[in-house]
Amino acid sequence: MAGNDWLNSYLEAILDVGPGLEDAKSSLLLRERGRFSPTRYFVEEVIGFDETDLYRSWVRASSTRSPQERNTRLENMCWRIWNLARQKKQLENETAQRMNKRRLEREKGRREATADMSEDLSEGEKGDPVSDVSAHGGDGGRARLPRISSADAMEAWANSQKGKKLYIVLVSVHGLIRGENMELGRDSDTGGQVKYVVELARALGSMPGVYRVDLLTRQVSAPEVDSSYGEPTEMLTPRNADDFGDDMGESSGSYIIRIPFGPRDKYIPKEQLWPYIPEFVDGALSHIIQMSKALGEQIGNGHAVWPVAIHGHYADAGDSAALLSGALNVPMLFTGHSLGRDKLEQLLKQGRLSKDEINTTYKIMRRIEAEELALDGSEIVITSTRQEIEEQWRLYDGFDPVLERKLRARIRRNVSCYGRFMPRMAIIPPGMEFHHIVPHDGDIEGEPEGNLDHPAPQDPPIWSEIMRFFTNPRKPMILALARPDPKKNITTLVKAFGECRPLQELANLTLIMGNRDGIDEMSSTNASVLLSVLKLIDKYDLYGLVAYPKHHKQSEVRDIYRLAAKTKGVFINPAFIEPFGLTLIEAAAHGLPIVATKNGGPVDIHRVLDNGLLIDPHDQQSIADALLKLVSNKQLWAKCRQNGLKNIHLFSWPEHCKTYLSKIATCKPRHPQWQRSEDGVGGSGNDNSLDPDGNAADRSAKLENAVLSWSKGISKDTRRGGATEKSDQNSNAGKFPPLRRRKHLFVIAVDCDTTSGLLETTKAIFESAGKERAEGSVGFILSTSLTISEIQSFLISGGLSPNDFDAYICNSGSDLYYPSLNPEDRPFVGDLYYHSHIEYRWGGEGLRKTLVRWAASITDKKGESDEQIVSPAEQLSTDYCYAFKVRKPGMAPPVKELRKLLRIQALRCHPIYCQNGTRLNVIPVLASRSQALRYLYVRWGFELSKMVVFVGECGDTDYEGLVAGLHKSVILKGVGSSAISQLHNNRNYPLSDVMPLDSPNIVEATEGCSSADIQALLEKVGYLKG
Repeated sequence: MAGNDWLNSYLEAILDVGPGLEDAKSSLLLRERGRFSPTRYFVEEVIGFDETDLYRSWVRASSTRSPQERNTRLENMCWRIWNLARQKKQLENETAQRMNKRRLEREKGRREATADMSEDLSEGEKGDPVSDVSAHGGDGGRARLPRISSADAMEAWANSQKGKKLYIVLVSVHGLIRGENMELGRDSDTGGQVKYVVELARALGSMPGVYRVDLLTRQVSAPEVDSSYGEPTEMLTPRNADDFGDDMGESSGSYIIRIPFGPRDKYIPKEQLWPYIPEFVDGALSHIIQMSKALGEQIGNGHAVWPVAIHGHYADAGDSAALLSGALNVPMLFTGHSLGRDKLEQLLKQGRLSKDEINTTYKIMRRIEAEELALDGSEIVITSTRQEIEEQWRLYDGFDPVLERKLRARIRRNVSCYGRFMPRMAIIPPGMEFHHIVPHDGDIEGEPEGNLDHPAPQDPPIWSEIMRFFTNPRKPMILALARPDPKKNITTLVKAFGECRPLQELANLTLIMGNRDGIDEMSSTNASVLLSVLKLIDKYDLYGLVAYPKHHKQSEVRDIYRLAAKTKGVFINPAFIEPFGLTLIEAAAHGLPIVATKNGGPVDIHRVLDNGLLIDPHDQQSIADALLKLVSNKQLWAKCRQNGLKNIHLFSWPEHCKTYLSKIATCKPRHPQWQRSEDGVGGSGNDNSLDPDGNAADRSAKLENAVLSWSKGISKDTRRGGATEKSDQNSNAGKFPPLRRRKHLFVIAVDCDTTSGLLETTKAIFESAGKERAEGSVGFILSTSLTISEIQSFLISGGLSPNDFDAYICNSGSDLYYPSLNPEDRPFVGDLYYHSHIEYRWGGEGLRKTLVRWAASITDKKGESDEQIVSPAEQLSTDYCYAFKVRKPGMAPPVKELRKLLRIQALRCHPIYCQNGTRLNVIPVLASRSQALRYLYVRWGFELSKMVVFVGECGDTDYEGLVAGLHKSVILKGVGSSAISQLHNNRNYPLSDVMPLDSPNIVEATEGCSSADIQALLEKVGYLKG
């Protein structure tokens, strides 16, 4: 109800309705409360609820002629407000319980993490700032800010970047994105984020040392949107011709790359895109690999030029960037823009929707999990303000400011963190274009183009539209530019102006509150704010002192700033909380001092610019005093103006990009590690393997010779199942497996109840591809939670040969093996490079100790013997998979609880319940069976679109990742027991939120289908010959 000030006067009327409220039938609420004031009660206790239909009740009540009926209706309003207050108290209690539970969980996690990190804490661990000091704000004040004080300094930095040829990938999935004529505000998905990512890509492409920038988004070829959004590629031209660098090349510059995924002919909101994210990841992966290969030919001496970083924007792109980062083994950055946990808290406080209703509408739990995964995978999280870190990111399991300080102090001292990792938070405010802004340096007196009383014909039309409101337009203008939203606190500003007579004598007030045709056509919330403003103008008789034009164009905003600067005015942002405050930077660029809220981003902006005053937005007198001080003190006004103009370049795009690139430079370089020197292809990174068909005939002899010396296989005396000798892997894992010669790969990822069920399904799939299997055009991959030793036993029991499969993805995706050419001796060889690909943030022994301690705490408290439910399975564990046996699956904690516990302790991993819930595999955070398929594409060039993945109707808790993507998925109905399906009952979000069952890439086989039925299904989708 914040901002519904009209209710104050209406509730005042409740007290003045006459004797009807004092008789025996009057409201119990009023009689029992004595001096109770509904107005005060409402303002102090109920603020925060948007109960706008109270207005309609008041209209009906005030229009009722019968005093008794009117009194009854007014009493009903009081009771409704009383009910709102009770509802708010209930919500406050629930919020307090949630926050207390989160606090206790976090404190416990800190204690356990600190106990594991046994060394004494240093002073640095106790008192460092929340995050690393950025170029735009640290607690040490302005003196600590590394500024570029001159063009010469910027040129010196630019010269230091010469010789670098960086490739950067930005990801922004939702909305309508194009380089020119952006349709900002067209819908909720096409807003400030769209403008930001486009301008960031454009600016980065113009920076020294950056060769190419790709902004990946969704291709939309729908009739309801412009055809430009269906173009696969769009080049972003620099704003200045001088921005074209000296190292321009065939593929250099900034580009928007549109990846087709999801419904092809439909533009859908971001909440409906989640099921199609894997399809986007596969398409984006294909583009990046092709581009890396092309750049390698142009600037890499034939070696692939991998992205130096992949930067995700918003939760959906964060999820995508994490998967891409894991598939390519390159660093990831993340910017949240707005955060799901913060939105969830706000929606719960409103009390209009339950948590389930919020999730149904906004898919909020899927969004939060994506943001948690982004924290798991990110090297750096970029924020605009410190407020975003301290009040929003700290709500997440994966980020704890206190533990982050301890870990960072240990890293500085070169002390082990015992497998714990926390992303670095970097405050980098958005950049702006200032080249078109020319601050007004003249005075009002003696203006050649006329004066403010009688504007010259060449003056911008918006000037006369504003000045017609004023009796004396020559006075300094106090400018507020915000939509009529209660959070923007415009009514308090008008009250402050209306109750300060000296301020009225010295200045005018201009309120730019969006565009409107009629109040009745506005939303109820915005209309109520505007009505409040109009009533306050009338109450304080501010006619001739306040301007509130109905219309303005976006292009006229700069002219409005110019007019305020010309009158020696002040810009004010009195919002209760301002996440960033872009208008403050725009105002400073035009030479306007600022008055801004002390809550949120303006604090960081003021720290850098030092061009105004901060105020308490709830303190009306504070607002009036700050405005009066700047308007009346010309020396202070001139100093603030000068400071703003002197420091504004710190918010320019070049400065933003300089800080951005310096942060990327601190990331440890990562890229695919395999080499091909032995087979003559040469080089590390990308090579001819990316072209599975190229030169195959010419290299067939060389290929066979390489494969003959490929593998000595698995060491027979391995201590743990699946462990291989590193020397064997190093010398043999880099050669070509037979899967490269296949036209299609059938991936058997069916999670059956028993190995006999898996064997039956496997043989049926083999039989369905009988002809193509014999010809060698179809190969097979087994993808399972079993260890390689268990797979070997499975093959022997079923009469199968290791060479029946081209690859084995085992231990839930943490290990990858190929069949050896000497199966009698040692049947498999492990891909060691796969481990180097997935080991990012693997906790190792620190993680294992925590898991063992957790397992010991999971006991059957209802049983007589207090039996341990989860126990370590050393024989099933490998270096990158810690396995645990689960004796009573129904009593084991859900996987989301374990993931939460580990994230709170800064341990990044991927826990998976498998084998009907009787086993728990914990593997690296960006490893999975689906990611293993992407690895095969990255390394061996086998296209994902030529794979067919067979899954059951249900499966392990990593099941969802196997279904969606560019590959075809065949769902075998009836496969997957009820025990398996129970694993998915207690999820953060329902499977239906992420399963694209309407995708043409997914087909279903009927229950109990035969090999002939599967064959017919594959022939129908074109994967087998009819």
